[in-house]
Amino acid sequence: MDTSKTFETEGASLLAQSDGCAVWQFRNATGDGTMTTYDVFPGVILCFNDFHMECYNSSFVADRRILAIDHCREGWMEYLAGDGMIAYTAAGDMKLDLRRQHTGAFNFPSCHYHGLTVAFDLEIISHSLSDEVKDFPVTPAEIITRFSLGSYPRVLHKVAETEHIFSEMYRVPEKIRIPYFKVKILELLLYLDAMTIPADEEEHPYFYRTQVEKVKAIKRFLTEHLSENYTQEELSRRFDIPMTPMKTCFRSVYGEAIGTWLAGYRMNQAAELLLRERDLSIAEIGSRVGYDNAGKFTVAFKKIMKLTPSEYRRERGITYEN
Repeated sequence: MDTSKTFETEGASLLAQSDGCAVWQFRNATGDGTMTTYDVFPGVILCFNDFHMECYNSSFVADRRILAIDHCREGWMEYLAGDGMIAYTAAGDMKLDLRRQHTGAFNFPSCHYHGLTVAFDLEIISHSLSDEVKDFPVTPAEIITRFSLGSYPRVLHKVAETEHIFSEMYRVPEKIRIPYFKVKILELLLYLDAMTIPADEEEHPYFYRTQVEKVKAIKRFLTEHLSENYTQEELSRRFDIPMTPMKTCFRSVYGEAIGTWLAGYRMNQAAELLLRERDLSIAEIGSRVGYDNAGKFTVAFKKIMKLTPSEYRRERGITYEN
C-alpha cells in the first residue's frame, strides 16, 4: 500500500525512507508530529503515530476499501461517532475504522497522542494473505462483517487481552522487525475473529458536538481567567450546559475532572512563573493563579509539585538558569 501520495496531500514532509520504512513529519501552529510507516506485506502497512499538537486538519479521502485498526498507547483523540456526535479514544482503546469519516480536524485534547495503526487494503490483501500464510482462517473483510462496521468507527475500550499484542509491537529489535510485525498482525486478526464482542459501555458515552464545543470553551475561559475563581455552577450557567453533562464531557475530553485539571494547570503555570519571574514574590505568583492566600497556595503547590514554591524556585532555578 503506497502511503506517499496520501501523506503528501496532508502537507507532510518525508524525513527518511529506506527498506520499506518511511518517516513523515507533520507541522502546524499547534505543534508537530511524526508517523513512521512500515510495509509489512502487500496490502498491509503498520504506522506508529507520535503527535505533540492540539489538532491537525486532514484532507484524506479514501479511494479504496480500507480496514484500519488504531491502538491508543497514550493521550486522547477525538473522533466522529455518529451524525453530530463525538467520542474519545484513550490509552488502551482499540478503534476499528473504515476511514469513511477521516476528513477534517483531528483533535488531541491532551496535546499529545501516541499509538499505532494497522491498515489493510482489502483488494490487495484478498490475494496476498493466502500467499503469506496458506489457509489462514480469517480475513479483514470478515472482521468488518463481524463487527458490523459502517460509516463510523467502532471502539473497544481497554480490551486487556489485546494489550500484549500491541505492547510487543512497540519494542521490536530492528533485525526481526518486519517478520515480527507480520506475526503480531496475523495474531491480532485471529484474536478479533475469536473474541467475544463487548456490549457498548455506558461509561464511555458519546457527546453532541455542541456539548464538546462548550466544554472546550470552558477550558479556554478558565485558562484566560486564571487569577479568578468560578464555581462549577457558575460555569454551567455561563455556558448554558447542565452540570452533569458538563462534568462528564469535560472528563472525557481532558481525562480529568474540572477541579483536578484546573489545579494541575494552575500549578504548572505557577511553576513557570517561579522560574521566569524571579522578582515576583510567592504571594504575587499565588495571586496570579487564583490564590489570595500565600499559605493556601503553598499547600496546593506542594501537593502537586512535591516541593514548596520556595524549594521549587531554589532547586529548579539552577537547572533553568543553566
